[in-house]
Amino acid sequence: MAEFYNYSVTDAKGNDVKMSDFEGKVVIVVNTATGCGFTPHYKDLQAMYEKYHDQGLEIIDIPCNQFAGQTPGTDDEIHEFCTLKYNTQFPQMHKSDVNGENALPLFKYLKSQKGFEGFGKGPSAIAMSLMLKKIDKDYENNSEIKWNFTKFVIDRNGEVVARFEPTAKMSDVADCVAQLI
Repeated sequence: MAEFYNYSVTDAKGNDVKMSDFEGKVVIVVNTATGCGFTPHYKDLQAMYEKYHDQGLEIIDIPCNQFAGQTPGTDDEIHEFCTLKYNTQFPQMHKSDVNGENALPLFKYLKSQKGFEGFGKGPSAIAMSLMLKKIDKDYENNSEIKWNFTKFVIDRNGEVVARFEPTAKMSDVADCVAQLI
């Protein structure tokens, strides 16, 4: 059994959610925020969920407030925002850390499997690079999550096959998922 299936997270209601429950499925694990410039990614994530859920796609939404305090609400407030604004239907977990000493073990594992490979090209990539150089001069050389909406894609065998930074085109994420479905 792949190591991914050994991890669990807590959902917004306090229940343990085992990754082994998703064995045989394609999974996207994403750290999210409600007040970020990338928050509209929820729309594309929901569209992917609607298109591929019946074929085996699961999305694990883990709100995180570690990036400029862009997720200040409670789990209930975050859920209400996401369902009202984006009609999200995929499971939302308890707000958690993805970096640092309190980072979820799941995220420590994901980062060990797929490190940071850059922000790509374009205006948002340049903006992210400039901002992160002020926060962490060595950001390019560590696997830490850089910002909200970093997405990890896990295949049906539990292997971490891709990491998409928030600057990646959502169509690239969708193409990756389509190939695995």
